[in-house]
Amino acid sequence: MTGTTPPTPNRRLALGLLALGVLGATACSAPRADTSGGEEPQDTASQLAVRISPEDGAVDIRPDLPIIVKAEGGTLADVRVRTAGQEDSGANEMTGSLNDDKTEWTSDWTLVPGADVTVTATAETADGEKTEVTSAFSTLAAAEGQRLGLQSNFPTSGQTVGVGMPVIVNFDLPVQNKARVEAAMEVLSEEPVLGAWNWFGDQAAVFRPEEYWQPNQNVTVNLRLAGVQASDGVYGVENHQLDFTVGRSQISTIDSDSKRMTVERDGEQIQDFPTSIGRADVERYTTTSGVHLIMEKYEELVMDSSTVGVPVDGPDGYKLEVEYAVRFSDSGEFTHAAPWNDQLGEANLSHGCPNLATSDAKWFYENSSMGDPLIVTGTDRELEVDNGWGYWQRPWDEWLANSSTGTADDTGEPGTPGSPHGEAE
Repeated sequence: MTGTTPPTPNRRLALGLLALGVLGATACSAPRADTSGGEEPQDTASQLAVRISPEDGAVDIRPDLPIIVKAEGGTLADVRVRTAGQEDSGANEMTGSLNDDKTEWTSDWTLVPGADVTVTATAETADGEKTEVTSAFSTLAAAEGQRLGLQSNFPTSGQTVGVGMPVIVNFDLPVQNKARVEAAMEVLSEEPVLGAWNWFGDQAAVFRPEEYWQPNQNVTVNLRLAGVQASDGVYGVENHQLDFTVGRSQISTIDSDSKRMTVERDGEQIQDFPTSIGRADVERYTTTSGVHLIMEKYEELVMDSSTVGVPVDGPDGYKLEVEYAVRFSDSGEFTHAAPWNDQLGEANLSHGCPNLATSDAKWFYENSSMGDPLIVTGTDRELEVDNGWGYWQRPWDEWLANSSTGTADDTGEPGTPGSPHGEAE
């Protein structure tokens, strides 16, 4: 048996599988003939059989059904699943879980639609007798218009992000079977945390830890979507792996009352800027309070009041080019240079954006990473959880309650809560 570990509740166990899997076949070993003379010895191998489901030679097998391998008269020593044309690594690696007595193995993940699959299983008796069974079959293809894929994801592989960065997955079709899709998305980090997925509509899933990520570590996300039945007759068609780095910890705070912006890096304050935030005479000119995240930044940006419902040619309208703009919500809020504002640190006069001196805005622009927390305090307009990346506004107990699996995921252990498999008809 290769790569086995003791059973762990709600966790999948690797069983030395070397490829992305698909369903198996039913077969068993034939008894061995006794060719020796004299007294007939006990033939333990003749008691040994392996059965794989579904059956060898089967076609159009639903890709969301599990492979099940059973040993009779012995224990399972090895199960390998190979899918034609697929590399058997990363998010394509098929792992499985053994029962306590090692007589039954169930695949952890779903299978690639429209694929040819081979399952090879080996069982052995206590005295070392072995038998091997190989089964081959094919899975049902996903129909045109019913093939779930990724529209976008944040972060992308290779990026370095802040400690508040969530994993955001946007799908190209609506998802109804949210618990199955959640169970197919595995998050692993070098420094373990508890985390969970929430859904914002039917096409956006967001993973957030209970607390900020520990800085300076790597995170891997295996989106094992191939074969998951996301909605009736709609199947995921491809697996994806995302690898990103959590960099240094940088957390900034803007206090409406003091009109100061402070920046802490790795727990130590390194900057203190005078600022001027929203004048707050109406809601749209009130800077939102709460835990924001840095989303994107522009060295130059045209700010247009019509994007927040104020006509450019109206009495409060504006359209101007600003420098060093850093977005932290979807309601038009950016930190940016405001050389025209001569009351930084003295009065809140903006249309909602934190104004900074040009040199301070440039520093913040150059030293900010996507996913850095930016906390605003002291205003009476609360940031909504779905305004930009306001996901930290939802307390952890509510976040966990809104997960479709309802169970926290430990990012230090392989696997996920729940199962991506559908039910047999």
